[in-house]
Amino acid sequence: MANNKFIVGLWDHEEVYLHAIEHIRHKGITIYDSLTPFPVHGLDEALGLRDTRLHTAGFMFGATGTTLALTFMSWVMTTNYPIDFGGKPYWPLPSFIPITFEMTVLFAAWGMTLTYLVRNKLWPGRVPRIFDTRTTDDRFALIFEADKLSDSELNEIKSLCTAEGAVEVKDKTFAEGE
Repeated sequence: MANNKFIVGLWDHEEVYLHAIEHIRHKGITIYDSLTPFPVHGLDEALGLRDTRLHTAGFMFGATGTTLALTFMSWVMTTNYPIDFGGKPYWPLPSFIPITFEMTVLFAAWGMTLTYLVRNKLWPGRVPRIFDTRTTDDRFALIFEADKLSDSELNEIKSLCTAEGAVEVKDKTFAEGE
Protein backbone atom coordinates (compact mmCIF):
# COMPACT_ATOMS: atom_id res chain seq x y z
CA MET A 1 0.00 0.00 0.00
CA ALA A 2 1.41 3.36 -1.01
CA ASN A 3 1.52 6.35 1.30
CA ASN A 4 -1.23 8.80 0.42
CA LYS A 5 -1.28 11.39 3.24
CA PHE A 6 1.53 13.86 3.75
CA ILE A 7 2.37 17.07 5.56
CA VAL A 8 4.15 19.64 3.40
CA GLY A 9 6.13 22.45 5.01
CA LEU A 10 7.25 25.29 2.73
CA TRP A 11 10.13 27.70 3.30
CA ASP A 12 11.19 30.71 1.27
CA HIS A 13 14.91 30.93 2.15
CA GLU A 14 17.54 28.21 1.92
CA GLU A 15 19.47 29.07 5.10
CA VAL A 16 16.33 29.01 7.21
CA TYR A 17 15.39 25.76 5.46
CA LEU A 18 18.73 24.09 6.27
CA HIS A 19 18.52 25.28 9.88
CA ALA A 20 14.98 23.88 10.12
CA ILE A 21 16.08 20.49 8.76
CA GLU A 22 18.79 20.20 11.39
CA HIS A 23 16.38 21.08 14.22
CA ILE A 24 13.64 18.77 12.94
CA ARG A 25 16.04 15.84 12.59
CA HIS A 26 17.47 16.62 16.03
CA LYS A 27 13.93 16.17 17.45
CA GLY A 28 13.87 12.66 15.93
CA ILE A 29 11.25 13.35 13.27
CA THR A 30 11.65 11.39 10.04
CA ILE A 31 11.68 13.47 6.87
CA TYR A 32 10.11 11.66 3.90
CA ASP A 33 11.48 13.94 1.17
CA SER A 34 13.05 17.32 0.51
CA LEU A 35 12.24 19.41 -2.56
CA THR A 36 14.19 22.48 -3.68
CA PRO A 37 14.05 24.73 -6.74
CA PHE A 38 17.84 24.53 -7.16
CA PRO A 39 20.72 22.52 -5.66
CA VAL A 40 21.41 23.55 -2.06
CA HIS A 41 24.94 23.20 -0.75
CA GLY A 42 24.99 21.16 2.46
CA LEU A 43 21.51 19.65 2.05
CA ASP A 44 22.78 16.05 1.88
CA GLU A 45 24.66 16.46 5.15
CA ALA A 46 21.71 18.17 6.83
CA LEU A 47 19.37 15.34 5.80
CA GLY A 48 21.92 12.72 6.85
CA LEU A 49 22.09 11.11 3.42
CA ARG A 50 24.93 8.79 2.49
CA ASP A 51 27.03 9.19 -0.63
CA THR A 52 25.61 7.53 -3.70
CA ARG A 53 26.99 4.22 -4.91
CA LEU A 54 26.33 5.07 -8.55
CA HIS A 55 30.07 5.38 -9.18
CA THR A 56 30.55 1.80 -7.95
CA ALA A 57 27.85 0.62 -10.35
CA GLY A 58 29.55 2.60 -13.13
CA PHE A 59 32.86 0.89 -12.40
CA MET A 60 31.21 -2.54 -12.45
CA PHE A 61 29.44 -1.83 -15.75
CA GLY A 62 32.69 -0.48 -17.24
CA ALA A 63 34.62 -3.54 -16.06
CA THR A 64 31.95 -5.72 -17.67
CA GLY A 65 32.37 -3.85 -20.97
CA THR A 66 36.16 -4.18 -20.83
CA THR A 67 35.98 -7.89 -20.05
CA LEU A 68 33.41 -8.56 -22.76
CA ALA A 69 35.37 -6.63 -25.40
CA LEU A 70 38.71 -8.27 -24.62
CA THR A 71 37.18 -11.74 -24.32
CA PHE A 72 35.27 -11.50 -27.58
CA MET A 73 38.15 -10.04 -29.60
CA SER A 74 40.60 -12.58 -28.14
CA TRP A 75 38.28 -15.45 -29.00
CA VAL A 76 37.74 -14.20 -32.55
CA MET A 77 41.42 -13.52 -33.25
CA THR A 78 42.82 -16.70 -31.68
CA THR A 79 40.15 -19.38 -32.02
CA ASN A 80 37.23 -18.53 -34.26
CA TYR A 81 38.89 -16.80 -37.22
CA PRO A 82 42.68 -16.61 -36.84
CA ILE A 83 44.18 -14.73 -39.78
CA ASP A 84 47.80 -13.78 -40.31
CA PHE A 85 47.73 -10.03 -41.11
CA GLY A 86 51.11 -9.31 -42.65
CA GLY A 87 53.04 -11.24 -40.02
CA LYS A 88 51.28 -9.70 -37.02
CA PRO A 89 50.61 -11.96 -34.03
CA TYR A 90 47.31 -13.81 -33.66
CA TRP A 91 46.62 -11.91 -30.43
CA PRO A 92 47.46 -8.23 -31.18
CA LEU A 93 46.55 -6.68 -27.82
CA PRO A 94 47.53 -3.07 -28.69
CA SER A 95 45.06 -3.03 -31.57
CA PHE A 96 42.27 -4.01 -29.13
CA ILE A 97 42.67 -0.82 -27.06
CA PRO A 98 40.36 1.53 -29.02
CA ILE A 99 37.47 -0.95 -29.16
CA THR A 100 37.99 -1.94 -25.52
CA PHE A 101 37.89 1.72 -24.47
CA GLU A 102 34.71 2.35 -26.43
CA MET A 103 32.99 -0.73 -25.00
CA THR A 104 34.01 0.30 -21.48
CA VAL A 105 32.51 3.77 -21.93
CA LEU A 106 29.38 2.39 -23.62
CA PHE A 107 28.64 -0.15 -20.88
CA ALA A 108 29.38 2.32 -18.07
CA ALA A 109 27.19 5.07 -19.58
CA TRP A 110 24.22 2.84 -20.37
CA GLY A 111 24.52 0.95 -17.11
CA MET A 112 24.67 4.07 -14.95
CA THR A 113 21.81 5.69 -16.87
CA LEU A 114 19.55 2.67 -16.47
CA THR A 115 20.54 2.24 -12.82
CA TYR A 116 19.75 5.90 -12.14
CA LEU A 117 16.36 5.69 -13.87
CA VAL A 118 15.33 2.48 -12.08
CA ARG A 119 16.64 3.63 -8.68
CA ASN A 120 14.74 6.94 -8.90
CA LYS A 121 11.62 5.36 -10.42
CA LEU A 122 11.81 7.48 -13.57
CA TRP A 123 10.66 4.91 -16.07
CA PRO A 124 8.57 5.95 -19.08
CA GLY A 125 4.91 6.60 -18.33
CA ARG A 126 5.34 7.16 -14.59
CA VAL A 127 3.73 10.35 -13.35
CA PRO A 128 5.48 11.76 -10.28
CA ARG A 129 3.59 13.09 -7.29
CA ILE A 130 3.52 16.89 -7.22
CA PHE A 131 3.45 18.06 -3.61
CA ASP A 132 3.53 21.77 -4.45
CA THR A 133 4.19 23.42 -7.80
CA ARG A 134 6.10 26.28 -6.19
CA THR A 135 9.02 23.96 -5.37
CA THR A 136 10.17 24.37 -8.97
CA ASP A 137 10.06 28.15 -8.68
CA ASP A 138 10.91 29.68 -5.31
CA ARG A 139 9.90 27.43 -2.39
CA PHE A 140 11.76 24.79 -0.41
CA ALA A 141 9.63 21.91 0.88
CA LEU A 142 9.94 19.24 3.52
CA ILE A 143 7.59 16.29 3.17
CA PHE A 144 6.49 14.15 6.13
CA GLU A 145 4.48 10.92 5.96
CA ALA A 146 1.18 11.31 7.79
CA ASP A 147 -0.47 7.92 7.21
CA LYS A 148 0.68 6.25 10.42
CA LEU A 149 1.00 9.27 12.71
CA SER A 150 -1.37 10.20 15.51
CA ASP A 151 -3.08 13.59 15.68
CA SER A 152 -0.69 14.76 18.40
CA GLU A 153 2.33 13.82 16.26
CA LEU A 154 0.84 15.60 13.24
CA ASN A 155 0.24 18.74 15.31
CA GLU A 156 3.79 18.53 16.69
CA ILE A 157 5.24 18.39 13.17
CA LYS A 158 3.09 21.31 12.00
CA SER A 159 3.95 23.47 15.01
CA LEU A 160 7.65 22.60 14.74
CA CYS A 161 7.70 23.57 11.04
CA THR A 162 5.98 26.85 11.82
CA ALA A 163 8.38 27.53 14.70
CA GLU A 164 11.35 26.85 12.41
CA GLY A 165 10.29 29.49 9.87
CA ALA A 166 7.95 27.69 7.48
CA VAL A 167 5.83 30.18 5.56
CA GLU A 168 3.15 27.56 5.00
CA VAL A 169 2.34 24.12 6.38
CA LYS A 170 -0.38 22.10 4.70
CA ASP A 171 -1.80 18.61 4.35
CA LYS A 172 -1.57 16.84 1.00
CA THR A 173 -3.58 13.75 0.14
CA PHE A 174 -3.26 11.75 -3.04
CA ALA A 175 -5.87 9.47 -4.55
CA GLU A 176 -5.11 5.74 -4.44
CA GLY A 177 -3.89 5.55 -8.05
CA GLU A 178 -1.70 8.68 -7.98
